[in-house]
Amino acid sequence: MRDILTAGRYFRAKFGETIYKIPVSISGFTCPNIDGTVARGGCIFCENESFSPNLEHKQPKRFYLHPTSENPYLEFQLIQLEAQYKKTKTVLSKKFGAQKFIIYFQSFTNTYAPLETLKALYTKALSFEGVVGLSIGTRTDSVTEEVIAYLAELSKEHEIWVEYGVQSSSDITLKRINRGHDSANIEKYITLTRQYGLKICAHVIFGLPGETPEMALESVNFALRLGVKSFKFHPLYVVKRTALANDLTRGDFIPISEESYIQTIIKAIKLLPEDVMLQRVSAGIEDATLLSPSWCYTKHQQMFNIREALKKEGFLY
Repeated sequence: MRDILTAGRYFRAKFGETIYKIPVSISGFTCPNIDGTVARGGCIFCENESFSPNLEHKQPKRFYLHPTSENPYLEFQLIQLEAQYKKTKTVLSKKFGAQKFIIYFQSFTNTYAPLETLKALYTKALSFEGVVGLSIGTRTDSVTEEVIAYLAELSKEHEIWVEYGVQSSSDITLKRINRGHDSANIEKYITLTRQYGLKICAHVIFGLPGETPEMALESVNFALRLGVKSFKFHPLYVVKRTALANDLTRGDFIPISEESYIQTIIKAIKLLPEDVMLQRVSAGIEDATLLSPSWCYTKHQQMFNIREALKKEGFLY
């Protein structure tokens, strides 16, 4: 049996104890293919609030950050950040005895804001008790070299990860899902991020419209060729209030089956060198907003099925 290098195994080896991620969702963050900079409407599968379980604090009148605009709501965002950290830390400490944490800026595009806003949020997060680092979810068309250089400075004393939503290396697919950028943009900014010595996690979605399993595997190989050392694999599922939901209703999109997804996962894992970390192999949403596929509703069962299939192939996840 081969132990897959999971995030838990990686962090225990590095820090000598379990490190827990605390996901946070900060109001005001958006992305350039929602605000009209490169496109409108966002990706066809995107309904941001469904990915933001921690975003529950009353916020000011709706506002959206932009890298070139002022941010009048920074103080509110800092309060929101601390409230989410304290709430989750308390739960993890009581349940698991957790003492060390990485704050995961998860929802939205967490570098698409004025640099001073990013500095204030990241510095505040790193000041919290027990926090050893940050993981920052973003897009390759929503970073600048200035932001990357700043994160590289933080990485000298902290564990810093940049999580890029690669999703696919196919320009046809990227256009179809209204991504707002092409694969050349992905290659440019992953290469630049690596040149600054930052750790990168690539998100790749299996089951995108028009994609075969072979195309999904090529996206994994694409990221590996760029030197990515960590992955999150996701099945594409459909939630209400998205363009993809309309495609599903019209019969223009058929979600990936659980069997096909698991087989693609197995093939993808066989592509990964042993020093490449696999942080995630499942995704879903356990509420009424999920339209399809139904197997993405119960993540616990999804993970059990994936682990059992991996065991048969000689892998322990």
